[in-house]
Amino acid sequence: MDLFVYGTLRHDPLFALVAGPGLGAVKTAATLRDYAVDRALGSEYPSLLPRDGALAEGAIWSGLTDAQRERLDIYEIAFGFRLQPMLLTRADGTRGMAIVYLPPDTDQSACEPWSLERWRAARAEVTCLAAVELLAHSPPLTPPELFRQWPMIEGRASAVLRARASVAPARRRHGADPTDQSYHHAKPLDGAFFKLAAMDIQHRRFDGGTAGPLRREVLVGCDAALVLPYDPVRDRVLLVEQFRSGPARRGDPNPWCLEPVAGIVDAGETPEAAGLREAQEEAGLTAVTLEHMFSFYPSPGASTDHFFCYLGLTDLPDLASYSGGLAEEAEDLRLHVLGLDEALALVESGEINAGPLIAMLLWLERKRQGGGV
Repeated sequence: MDLFVYGTLRHDPLFALVAGPGLGAVKTAATLRDYAVDRALGSEYPSLLPRDGALAEGAIWSGLTDAQRERLDIYEIAFGFRLQPMLLTRADGTRGMAIVYLPPDTDQSACEPWSLERWRAARAEVTCLAAVELLAHSPPLTPPELFRQWPMIEGRASAVLRARASVAPARRRHGADPTDQSYHHAKPLDGAFFKLAAMDIQHRRFDGGTAGPLRREVLVGCDAALVLPYDPVRDRVLLVEQFRSGPARRGDPNPWCLEPVAGIVDAGETPEAAGLREAQEEAGLTAVTLEHMFSFYPSPGASTDHFFCYLGLTDLPDLASYSGGLAEEAEDLRLHVLGLDEALALVESGEINAGPLIAMLLWLERKRQGGGV
């Protein structure tokens, strides 16, 4: 039976990614009577809702292969959609039955029409990249698991777009050409929050030859915004203390770490906005002015993590320590307000052992010495 699409699958690049290769499929305009395509409450995605007198615009795909239908089913059912045959009207006025993916019953309307053009401008690129990761899971993600993982999947897709758009200076290092390196995944991604990617990589050697294919494993994380709150009037900083699983797994006798304010950059969010949000969520700071320090890969041989680091100029409270973080995110944080010199002494003693905080404190000390803050 033919397939009617009315939402993001009307975007041909996304449809091609999800459906996969196949010959003979034909797309024609069509409408569904007494249904409307609204923006779903709390998102930029569409929801098909019954409404007397409304007309949902879309397209009918004919001639899809069984393999294409299976891939489309995996994608839509993962989001909780269900199949339903319905009577459609083609652009030439003929009517006939087609399969429609109906949204979950929990979907609510934002009380405004969904716009394909607005979605294309704001979300198409990140959705296409996220779809590639979603379809790479084996076995496919269940709807509850996808619901839990989707923010991170979109966050990783946003990080890819941010990386592609970034400036890549090469005054001393190799000036890379897109053809200088390539990789393909050796097996499906593994992990429920971060992902472990096993890849076979080839890259240009400095002697002009080619290295590889080389099997490498990389932890696929998200971009993060880091903020070192600093009170320039009282010359003091705020540090975040929390338990960390990395040092615990390594066998460190004290896996509680002192760090800057930090958090993942959500999909559709700028690093600056993420930094301000985290300053409020973790430390209760609402009046913060950000100054960009630097951005870097903390462990480029093992992780995709990329950190955007900021000085957060603010008025810090007259408290030696206080609690912070969000209970709904299971955050158990203790905030410490201390002089910059004391924080630098903790670097010297080894009590501060998180690399990003060390770099940020040393950056601030250099700025202070130069009279820049």
